[in-house]
Amino acid sequence: MNRTTLSLIAGTAALAAITGVASLTAPGASGAAPAKAAAELPVERTTLLCPAPSTSDLADTSYTSYTPVTKGAGGAGKARLQAATEQSDGATGGKGTKDKKGKGKKAADKPVLTPKEPGTPVTGDTSGADAPALIGTAEGKFAPGWTVQETTEVAAGTGRGLQGVNCSAADTEFWFPGASTVATRTDYVHLTNPDDSAAVVDVELYGKDGALKSTVGEGITVPPHSSDPLLLSTLTDEKQTDLTVHVNVRSGRVGAAVQALDDKTGGDWLAATEPAGSLVLPGIPKDATSVRLIAFTPGDTDADLKVRLASPSGLITPAGNETLHVRAGMTSAVDLGAVTRGEAGSLVLTPSARAVPVVAALQVVRGKTGKQETAFLPATVPVGTRATSADNSGKGSTLSITAPTGTAQVKVTASAGSDGGSPVSKTYTVKAGTTQDVEAPVPNGAKGTYALTVETLSGGPVYASRTLSATEGGVPGFTIQTLPDDRGLVSVPQADEDLSVLQK
Repeated sequence: MNRTTLSLIAGTAALAAITGVASLTAPGASGAAPAKAAAELPVERTTLLCPAPSTSDLADTSYTSYTPVTKGAGGAGKARLQAATEQSDGATGGKGTKDKKGKGKKAADKPVLTPKEPGTPVTGDTSGADAPALIGTAEGKFAPGWTVQETTEVAAGTGRGLQGVNCSAADTEFWFPGASTVATRTDYVHLTNPDDSAAVVDVELYGKDGALKSTVGEGITVPPHSSDPLLLSTLTDEKQTDLTVHVNVRSGRVGAAVQALDDKTGGDWLAATEPAGSLVLPGIPKDATSVRLIAFTPGDTDADLKVRLASPSGLITPAGNETLHVRAGMTSAVDLGAVTRGEAGSLVLTPSARAVPVVAALQVVRGKTGKQETAFLPATVPVGTRATSADNSGKGSTLSITAPTGTAQVKVTASAGSDGGSPVSKTYTVKAGTTQDVEAPVPNGAKGTYALTVETLSGGPVYASRTLSATEGGVPGFTIQTLPDDRGLVSVPQADEDLSVLQK
């Protein structure tokens, strides 16, 4: 959530508190009218951060920006996505974002993308290993629900295949279960600072026996308007298959994402996930040949979880993997095999007894030996009022929706295409405990890529993800992005001025 939104909430909350005191102390308070319900208003400013896409000379990256049309949003505003300007100090092994001639500021002055109007996607592209991290800002009518997708195709080498990530907001804490430091993996945590002052960050690694010893990850300074890719294997000498990465910001704020690359099975971005007692990981591809569950509990209490799969016909328990025990402060992992068995599926984790906050993600592999590709699917929050997925292209996109606890009705809207076409909407009913790979609408006369917006009409809660696929050389390249609530609306309490509170 951006700082303008936080200031607005703080200001209205303070005014509401004063008004509340007045209603208790002013004459005639007993006859005061009931408090009005909070209004849902569009956010006025959104900041998104996109990590540097690749270190491969064979990488081709596209960016897609989209803002859904939001009722009540202002008629003015602007948005742009541009390169971070500062150069990393290099102390952590990361590469800076200034160009080779030291002209990072000049390069950053030219936006990579400048959206024209809400409701229509805008695209841009780049290639090679020198593409920088990007910092984006949207204001006014462009801010509510602004979504930017970064998609990269790597033709060969470590991490070859399709990699995708939703550019995300800055925050002060992030959890990434699913990283690794084994010899075949090259994993980076990308830290991007959008602000005018430096951020100080701690990066902690947790393996199967607890925290890994490291002092290198403490007190990392990320300069203003810069990005630093930090190689995880430089933080510890231990080689572990399954790690949980914890990014804790001591001062300032950053955006964070983990890039997990394998020598043989491709790779992808691992988005952050939040601790919760019950978790939903929506949209496992139906042709997944291997699914690995990685979980971690950050507290000092063990967690016991029921493991169920929400299939097209209802909730089922995977044979031999009915429960998962997660020891406090330690990363646990279990192989679920080809758990979907050719059908759409979502993993649902619920507490066996008392609820203990847990973070979890799936490492998903498609294809046969020698021609395999990997993607990651973290637990996510519900779609809520609205969620958006950018960069869709007909047969290459699969939209998966699950309603684990109650039947829900959702509306899916395909936007206009980036090069032409008109929006189309469809309504779907998702039964309780099931997952559907829906046949999402396509814009009339679609040209270019388009966005899919999912809205919860009734029931739920609803969880969703979108899978992009692109097979090259027999390798089934794919990437999965979840669809959490876009936070385009914020609750603002209704408050009336009452100067009688000043009479005391």
